[in-house]
Amino acid sequence: MNEATLAEAKKVIIPEIVESNYDKAINLAIEQKSDLATIEKFMDLRERWEKNEARKSYNEAMAKFKANPPEIDKNKHVKFQTLKGTTEYNHADLFNVTDKISSELSKYGLSASWTTAQGDKAISVTCKISHVKGHHEETTLSSSPDDSGGKNSIQAIGSAVTYLQRYTLLALTGLATREQDNDGKTEDVKYISDKQKSTIIDMFNSIDLTEIQKANFFKYMGVEKDDFDKIKEADFAKAMNTLKATQQAKGAKK
Repeated sequence: MNEATLAEAKKVIIPEIVESNYDKAINLAIEQKSDLATIEKFMDLRERWEKNEARKSYNEAMAKFKANPPEIDKNKHVKFQTLKGTTEYNHADLFNVTDKISSELSKYGLSASWTTAQGDKAISVTCKISHVKGHHEETTLSSSPDDSGGKNSIQAIGSAVTYLQRYTLLALTGLATREQDNDGKTEDVKYISDKQKSTIIDMFNSIDLTEIQKANFFKYMGVEKDDFDKIKEADFAKAMNTLKATQQAKGAKK
C-alpha cells in the first residue's frame, strides 16, 4: 500500500470503527471515495475476522459438547460364519451413534455430514462437523469393501460406508463406544502412572466442577467416583482432553 493509499486509509480508520464494525468501515471508505485497494483491504480484514470468530465459536461449542459427552452403548449383536469359524461381536450401530451424538451436537449449533468416494480398491468416507457460523472440521477414513458374512458386492460397499461413517464421527468428536471390543484379543490392563495420576488430579482440582460434572467425568472414564488409580494408561490423553475441554468451556462463560 503506497503513501497515498495509507493516507486514504487513515481517513477511514476512525476510533469508533472496531473489529465488529468492518461493514461500517467499508461503507465509509466508499462514501469517502477511497481507492479500490483500501476498500479491498477492509473487505479482506472483515473476511479474516469473520473466519476467526467462526473458528472460535466452533471450538467453544465443541468444548461444551465434550464437557458433557453422550454415552453410547453397543446395541447390536453380530454373529456370522467365516472360513476360520464363527465371528461374533457387539457394536453400536450407525443410528445409535448418530442419533445420540447429533442430538447433543445440535444443542451447541453443530451438525455432522458425510461425503463418500470410491476408488479401485478402497472406499473413503469424510465426516464434517460444521458450526452455524460457518467453521467446520473434518476427518477421513478408508477401507476395502466389507465382504464378511457372505455379503454381495453392493452389500459389501454399503457395510463399509456405514462402518466408516460411524467411526469418522466418533473420531472427529473424540468419543468411543462403551465396552469397545478388541477383536477377541486379551491383554493385561495398564493403569496410569503416579505422575500421570498427579497430572490429572491437578487439572481436575483446578477446575470448578459441579458434582454432576465430576460424576460424568468418572463415568466417561469408566471408573468409580474418585478412583483415579483405575484410569487406564491408554485413556490418559482422553482424560486430559476432557478436562481441558471443560476448562475452556467454563472460561468461555466468564
